Amino acid sequence: MLSIDKLCCQSALRYANAAEKFVYAVLTLCICVAGRSWTAAVFAFAANGVLTVWKGKIPLLRYLRLLLVPAVFLIVGTAAVIVNLSRNPMDAFALSVGEWYLTGSRASILWGLNLCATAFASVSCLYFLSLNTTMTDILGVLRRMHLPSLLIELMMLIYRFLFILLETASAIMTAQESRLGNRNFAVRVRSFGGMASALFIRAMKRANALYDAMESRCYDGELRVLAEEHPARKREIAGIAAFETILIALTLLT
Repeated sequence: MLSIDKLCCQSALRYANAAEKFVYAVLTLCICVAGRSWTAAVFAFAANGVLTVWKGKIPLLRYLRLLLVPAVFLIVGTAAVIVNLSRNPMDAFALSVGEWYLTGSRASILWGLNLCATAFASVSCLYFLSLNTTMTDILGVLRRMHLPSLLIELMMLIYRFLFILLETASAIMTAQESRLGNRNFAVRVRSFGGMASALFIRAMKRANALYDAMESRCYDGELRVLAEEHPARKREIAGIAAFETILIALTLLT
């Protein structure tokens, strides 16, 4: 979370119009998920990578490292779709395990690869948005879409408290390690329980202190954040429209 926020602040696309980036990411995500076309998914994944690394100036190794996180879950999920345990071997492969076979069909392999491509394209859309758009800009777009103010405020407070909890947990873990609190499994479990209880108590105190500070500043049920305005450009809007048209065409053709 902290690394993504730092990369977002360093992105060359940070000051591009937030509504354009939001519409591009959401439309591309919806087309990839609804169409389930591997050609459209590969095209979207490549485009998001180019925009994030080349235009956004996000380091390639950092981007690939972030992609490794969902890759593990996607590989496990795809393997569960492709591999079957059956008494009868299928047409793609079959490994004998006693009277049973670890087997799969060609149709399941194609379906699994298509599913993996679609998932990677969808993840790349979310990475493009999160690595190039600050949370305040995203909330500003949601506010202009007339989402309930309560939902937007909860998102803002949760986002703020994530950093506070991570910082507090890191400080507690550092203190525990300096006192040999992780020297074996039993002590590690006890230390984790102590950290969780201390973190809960400190989180409640921080929440009460934050609410008192908001009340002292005449909080009336709405959080107001000063947002920077970056006008949309006609060339970028035309580029997004052309890209989405090509993506829809690839989906329909395949």
